[in-house]
Amino acid sequence: MKNYRIIAAVLSAVILCGCAAQPADTSSEVNTPESSASQQTGESSAVTSPSENGENSEYVPGERDENGVYVADGYASKLNYPLDEKSVTYAASRFELVYEEYLKDSGSSVYVSVIPDKNYFLAEKNGFPSLDYSALTGTLTENMPFAEYIDIFPMLELSDYYRTDTHWKQENITDIAAHIASVMGVTLSAEYTLNELPEPFYGVHCRQADISVEPDKLVYLESGFMSDCTVYDAETESYIDVYNMELAAGKDPYEIFLSGAKSLLTIENPNATTEKELIIFRDSFGSSIAPLFAEGYSKVTLVDIRYLSPKLLGMFVDFHGQDVLFLYSTLVLNNSVTIK
Repeated sequence: MKNYRIIAAVLSAVILCGCAAQPADTSSEVNTPESSASQQTGESSAVTSPSENGENSEYVPGERDENGVYVADGYASKLNYPLDEKSVTYAASRFELVYEEYLKDSGSSVYVSVIPDKNYFLAEKNGFPSLDYSALTGTLTENMPFAEYIDIFPMLELSDYYRTDTHWKQENITDIAAHIASVMGVTLSAEYTLNELPEPFYGVHCRQADISVEPDKLVYLESGFMSDCTVYDAETESYIDVYNMELAAGKDPYEIFLSGAKSLLTIENPNATTEKELIIFRDSFGSSIAPLFAEGYSKVTLVDIRYLSPKLLGMFVDFHGQDVLFLYSTLVLNNSVTIK
């Protein structure tokens, strides 16, 4: 407990003095700085995109979207294009800094995985401009030769995401967690009880634009091992619940997962069958998948370097041969200015 208090005090000082950004709402993970095609491309305001039948159609900003948010196939999504290779390279450079400073000589096994945004399933086939996702993952992995790439793109589909929000559904990603864990040498086999919030879930896209989309139901998973897990929030020097039900009635109910934006959390599972530990460098998508990883690890540490500078990590995290996973969405990688 004494060590936790020291970490909390120092971390609070870091945040207050401006070394870490204040937590933002998860909508910041959408590529917002460029709100029109002319700003994004630097050329004309119209973009030619292939439609589902293979013919070219001209995308005109604002014609079929509002503030970059469009509706297709019953789902809302915010445009995220074009590919910003400099942004992806910058993200990789920050991850490399972490590796060189803390992981290179620690005996850690290092992995990286990329979470596609909904545009991967929606944009191109509906005539909207889209990222080159192969180029994005290629650029990232080429600049991260120290990490093994875990490809989850083929395992995901549109229905794994909320209709009104950017994020994936926790109840639909147990196979993703199991696959990533298996590559890291850990088996996940827990059975879960599905719990549904009583109120409809209106996600971030409902705040970004006036859309007409059926609201979602937000489901969270519980299992026996979770009951004995403890979650420590180093910012507030307190233990929190895996699911913060007080946030269910807030503007962003997705924040029930590990209380939303946090710079440093630790999940400990006293009933884990292994002494292995996991460190996840993550964005908000990690909030809903991290509790699933806790089944197979005695300790899971979540670090968000959008709020905590990589240069300061050694003050808060003891690196000693853990599995380390860099797990980021294409939304953040293509707009990595948020990463410190």
